[in-house]
Amino acid sequence: RMLLRLGGSRAILLFRRRVGISSRFAHLAPLSTEYRPIKKVMVANRGEIAIRVFRACTELGIRTVAVYSEQDTGQMHRQKADEAYLIGKGLPPVGAYLHIPDIIKVAKENNVDAIHPGYGFLSERADFAQACADAGVRFIGPSPDVVLKMGDKVEARALAMKAGVPVVPGTNAPISSLQEAQEFAKTYDFPIIFKAAYGGGGRGMRVVRGYEELEENYHRAYSEALAAFGNGALFVEKFIEKPRHIEVQILGDKYGNVIHLYERDCSIQRRHQKVVEIAPAAQLDPHLRDRLTSDSVSLARQRTDRMRDVRGDRQKSSSAECHAGVNKLQYCTYLLALILDSDLEHQS
Repeated sequence: RMLLRLGGSRAILLFRRRVGISSRFAHLAPLSTEYRPIKKVMVANRGEIAIRVFRACTELGIRTVAVYSEQDTGQMHRQKADEAYLIGKGLPPVGAYLHIPDIIKVAKENNVDAIHPGYGFLSERADFAQACADAGVRFIGPSPDVVLKMGDKVEARALAMKAGVPVVPGTNAPISSLQEAQEFAKTYDFPIIFKAAYGGGGRGMRVVRGYEELEENYHRAYSEALAAFGNGALFVEKFIEKPRHIEVQILGDKYGNVIHLYERDCSIQRRHQKVVEIAPAAQLDPHLRDRLTSDSVSLARQRTDRMRDVRGDRQKSSSAECHAGVNKLQYCTYLLALILDSDLEHQS
């Protein structure tokens, strides 16, 4: 309990000792000639995740920038940042936070050094990571190439199979018609599940238990995915009844170092969205824990990149800091603070 009171650099050092990361990794390769210190960070998101990122930045002496839609003028994340700017004028709330041109424009006009995407919205959009790079603004997360491969759930499945990680039976590409879903159901039988190919968080997911439900759920999943992620592409998997949803947190850097931060049980859900996370997972066989963590590291090593937080949960996600609260309790700091601190070391 006393350790939870530590903040800033002391907590980061404690975290390194506990998980075995040394700051010497930051000096194994020459700096890029394009490197710029991070002095101001924008969060292209809203709500509690934005506030958590602002808190981590403040601990490190980094100025913060919020963006908000017209409907969110009174939201707390706007008040917690050092600066706040309106985006997506005239658009609905979700549309505003998906409007890449406005976000990039605000970043460039206000000398933002880096953008944190939070989770959901643009966090798994490779075109957003690329837009940041094109604008000369650092994207706090994987490179566009890694986001493309991990944000694309079908591509992530292919990478998992290449790494020897077991996967649930599913389509090898996004489906283009209802007929393809019918063919999959004939092969693997019901129940099956439609999933958004370019997003997560429970959006664009529909379970189908019979042919009579297929068409309606296909169209609903497509509409949800399109509204949430700007892309309605779907793939199909065999639905596993009452599984344990175990995730493994992975941290890797651009020098090829990859570690796992153990697992959490996210099985308590509502509408495919996690309600409670329990870490460590209770009554998890030690041998199965070892397999899960080993497979997750193997998958992450398929695409090691700049320092990032990536979930290895058999349904791979590249969104950064999506479990900030659990990380804070387990390791006495936000992983974002460690990521940013590795950049701050380069400045000294």
